[in-house]
Amino acid sequence: MAGVELTEVVKRYGDVQVIHGIDLKIAEGEFCVFVGPSGCGKSTLLRMIAGLEETTEGTVRIGARDVTREDPSQRGVAMVFQTYALYPHMTVAENMGFGLKMNGHPRSEINSKVAEASRILKLDDYLKRKPAALSGGQRQRVAIGRAIVRGPDVFLFDEPLSNLDAELRVEMRVEIARLHKEIGATMIYVTHDQVEAMTMADKIVVLRAGRIEQVGAPLELYRDPDNRFVAGFIGSPSMNFLSGTVKGGAVEVPGLKTTLSPAVTLPSEGTDVIVGLRPEHLSVGTGDVLTVDLTEALGGVSYAYLTADTGEKIIVEERGDIRSDEGDRIALTIDPARIMVFDANTEMRIR
Repeated sequence: MAGVELTEVVKRYGDVQVIHGIDLKIAEGEFCVFVGPSGCGKSTLLRMIAGLEETTEGTVRIGARDVTREDPSQRGVAMVFQTYALYPHMTVAENMGFGLKMNGHPRSEINSKVAEASRILKLDDYLKRKPAALSGGQRQRVAIGRAIVRGPDVFLFDEPLSNLDAELRVEMRVEIARLHKEIGATMIYVTHDQVEAMTMADKIVVLRAGRIEQVGAPLELYRDPDNRFVAGFIGSPSMNFLSGTVKGGAVEVPGLKTTLSPAVTLPSEGTDVIVGLRPEHLSVGTGDVLTVDLTEALGGVSYAYLTADTGEKIIVEERGDIRSDEGDRIALTIDPARIMVFDANTEMRIR
């Protein structure tokens, strides 16, 4: 095992810069997730660590070694891709051991390592099958097994669950989290799905446009985001944002037809701000303020989609047997301690 350290890392394609001076430390044995919207640079950054993309400027270290200019095969990493990339004519056991075979390892060592990977991933019953006889989840486990047998210092996952259906994604999230706990390896995982990030990570790195917006533990980012982007990206459904203005030591929110008193130090009178409210922190009350457009009933929880008279959209989480109906006019009850406030211009959090 080894940690990973990036120092002022830059990536350019000609005159276009896509990674902007990233500094990041990932501790040995840590499960770190890169998350962000499409095009934010998360896969590029992962490929730079792997050596599949050249680092234009800066330093990449794995453990004590500077690997910035080393070939991928010399870096001590193993990568699991979105596509399984299995050899269709080989059995599961042959696929997992192929890399070691090509590097001239003894058959006894290959068999031992394949057997251990098979035990960890519960593939013992499938070792003689070929990929065509496996489900998508089983194929992805074989791809992960192929990485395990190499005994890398760092595992790199590039959106490995994107091709799976919803049920299999949940199953594989559990499998990968269990794998991390069992082997204790350093893992870096790329996804655009913040639910994957929240449920699997020790540390989340939120990226936007090739820059790090915030780094922290999942609940830290959820409870204490630095800016509107992180607040809106972490959490499902997304945080609600409403325009407001500081007046009389409180925030006037036209969309809610009320004045809120958040537990923060507000800027000067007349300053425009953005009020952030998570769906699970809102309660439906009686009133004629918001219109219910739609209610999604999901069993133990429902989500009411509301429209304010200002045109702003709000989502509210509802629990219990009484749910809002389409066309209802309602008001919201809001706990002041749960209100977040952001500067309207910089979108940075006001604390």
